[in-house]
This record gives sequence, structure tokens and C-alpha cells, in this order.
Amino acid sequence: MSEAPTLDPTRRARLQQMYGSLSDHGMAPLWESLHSLVKPTPRSQTVPAKWDYARVVRPFLMECGDLITAKEAERRVLILENPALRGSASITRSLYAGLQLILPGEIAPAHRHVQSALRFIVEGKGAYTSVNGERTIMKPGDFVLTPNWRWHDHGNETSEPMVWLDGLDIPLVLFLDASFAERSTADTQPVQKPADDSRLQFGNNLFPVDWKPGDKNSPLINYPYERSCETLDAMRRKQPPDLVHGYKLRYVNPATGKSPMPTIGAFIQLLPAHFKSAGYRSTDGTVYAVVEGEGRTVIGEQTFTWGPKDIFVVPSWHWHTHEASEDAVIFSFSDRPVQEDLGFWREERADTSYPYDTRST
Repeated sequence: MSEAPTLDPTRRARLQQMYGSLSDHGMAPLWESLHSLVKPTPRSQTVPAKWDYARVVRPFLMECGDLITAKEAERRVLILENPALRGSASITRSLYAGLQLILPGEIAPAHRHVQSALRFIVEGKGAYTSVNGERTIMKPGDFVLTPNWRWHDHGNETSEPMVWLDGLDIPLVLFLDASFAERSTADTQPVQKPADDSRLQFGNNLFPVDWKPGDKNSPLINYPYERSCETLDAMRRKQPPDLVHGYKLRYVNPATGKSPMPTIGAFIQLLPAHFKSAGYRSTDGTVYAVVEGEGRTVIGEQTFTWGPKDIFVVPSWHWHTHEASEDAVIFSFSDRPVQEDLGFWREERADTSYPYDTRST
């Protein structure tokens, strides 16, 4: 873009006087803010951050469990706020993340909302979530969906606490002024289908002959961790690791081959022991949740050491590398599907000489 013109004092004074009049009438000169509005490269307000689950987050969660019930809170969740976005309930500019606790015998009552939600199970085994009349039992590492405007409730009939990572598109929906929500008159919704009915129907790449998707969301509710690990192991046996991602998979809607939800993409990757990735950056700010293993991630000039259940965020267009001291499995989610559909998404690898642009493929 061209540089702003140098104006003589007389013209500058007249312009300043006019600016005041424009403001009084709800207008402003584009040329005074063009460079800040149309930037040559992304400059995210999000900053890198990490949340230590064992030492910091879990003790606070358990204290919350002593102080307020799941029903009183409706959702007993600790929001993971990006340090640069305080008060906005945002981990990136477009995404929300929080950790939810359900204690034995508790129910998080039924409601529904326009926001799409994912659950990534962090701790505990055997609690359930119900989505539109179907109940699924959750285990660590499972990726569970609650597409937008679906009735959902959660319950824990086990003897141990259950914790999962919530990921939602709350900031995006609020930006669009499109938020609606509704509470149910009952704590739980009637179970109308067999447990894990969606996986039995759609999880083996077989569909009822006349079935057609009603929207862009996956018909599956639960993507079990053991199936993810099987696919990662098969990938590892077949080929060497990608220089940037190690072995990385994207979760898909089996009806479309696209993201399970239209606003949130989800991924899982295996970093082999002693693997050190090449540098990488992309336009989708990404939230990572460590399932197994230990290592570190360097984001710009900051280094974050991580272990099981830790969560960290890499902002948009920030160079970063991953390094695993032992075999590590990491789940992640981002707004990549939205950016891809709009033609915005880009990535760049340090091991290539040019940025990859989806518009050129």
C-alpha cells in the first residue's frame, strides 16, 4: 500500500476540522485508518499461553466442586481466557475453551444453544452426555460433539470425577449477533435411542440407503480415542513422519468428508519420541490439549513445556515448533473450516520456500 501523503499545514488543519464534523454525523475518513484495517499480514491480538492441568487447573476445579453444584452452576466450567483477551471468554478471537467438572451423582441440566460445542475428555471414565435423545458414554481421549441447537445434558453415574475440555464458537456467534439459547423444563432429556446409536449407524462407513444429512454437522456424536490411536498407529507403520506435524489426522464428518462441525475443526497427532518439528505457522489460531507424553512447544521466542492434560494455544500466524521427549499424542481444534470455506486460510512451513495458499490449489 502507498504511504500517506504529506500535507501542508493549511490543508491538514482543514482536514482536522472536517474530521470533527464527519464524526458528528457518524462518518470517518478511511485513509486515516486504512493501514490498520487492511494489514499486509495477520497481527493477532491473541498471545501464546499454557494452562498446567495437574498443578493449577485441577485443584481449582475440585475446589469449585466443593463450593457449587453442577445444577446450581448449570455448567460448572472454568473458562481458559487468553491473557490478552481478558473478560471476553475467549481463548482465541473466534473460539472459547473451558474445563468442565461433573462429580459423581451430578447432572448438568439440559439446554440448547446456537453455539456449536465439542468435548474432549480429559479425566474420568463412564459419565455420559446426551444429545438429542442419544446417550454416549465418555472415556479419556474421546472427541464428542454437540452440534448447534441440539438439546444436551451431562451426567455422572460413576464413583469418580469427570473432566473434559469444552471448545465452542461463542466469540464467533457473538460477533455475528446470532446467539440464541433455551433451557429445558427437565434436567434430563428422554433417552430415545440406543446408547451410541449414531456410531452403530454411521461409524463403519455404512449409511442407511435412503439417509441424507439434514445439515453440515456430523451424524456421529462420539469419536472414540481407541479408534483414533488405531489410525495413528497404522499411519506410523506406513510412512515417515511429516516434518511439521509428525503424524496428524483430521476428524471428519463421514457424510461429507469435511469437518464434523462447520465452524470448528478438530485434529489429533502423534509426535514420536525425540521428534522435533520444522517451523510452521497458519492463520487459524489453535488450541492444543495433550493426551499422552511430554515435550515442549516453542512459539516465537516463548517456550512452553507440557505434559499429559496440559492445554496451550498457538495464535494465528505465529511461528512455532513441537518437540517430544517421548511418544506424545495431542488433540487440537481451530476455526480452520470457516477460514477454508471463505478462502482465507493459509499456512507456511519453514521447510518450503513459499506460503501455501488454498486459492492456488
